[in-house]
Amino acid sequence: MLALLLAGLIGVVAGSRTLIAPAAVSWGACGGWLDVSGSWLFFLGQPVSPWVFTAMAVVELIVDKLPTTPSRKLPFAFASRIAGGAIAGAAISANTGFWIGGLVAGGIGAVAGTLVGYAARMRMTAAFGRDRPAAVIEDAVALAAAVLIIGMA
Repeated sequence: MLALLLAGLIGVVAGSRTLIAPAAVSWGACGGWLDVSGSWLFFLGQPVSPWVFTAMAVVELIVDKLPTTPSRKLPFAFASRIAGGAIAGAAISANTGFWIGGLVAGGIGAVAGTLVGYAARMRMTAAFGRDRPAAVIEDAVALAAAVLIIGMA
């Protein structure tokens, strides 16, 4: 049950920042905190994977601050967040033998994280009068949540 809850929560992280969730589970798998060996998610535990996902996450954090970045609610961006959350959720629950539940929980969490994260960011942007502080706060919350979730997994 805890694994499904954590899978949903890592999905929420993916809804906020698409690639932080897969990067976090990849670090967890590579560090031995998450056991994905023997599953289709084995690639997350390969030594190069956390570095690749981290590099992509850093690029995402930078691109997110650009004024030309499209909305996270557009179909491709939304689907990417669901996929990232689903994969990360499946990785968290892989060692329970119920990776499908984690996949679903991560995907549902990503939908919630996308919609709630968007609303929260719009409110913070209105409060600050500009987007950048809201974006940085969202980055920090997503990163802190991912670290805590992997630590509990």
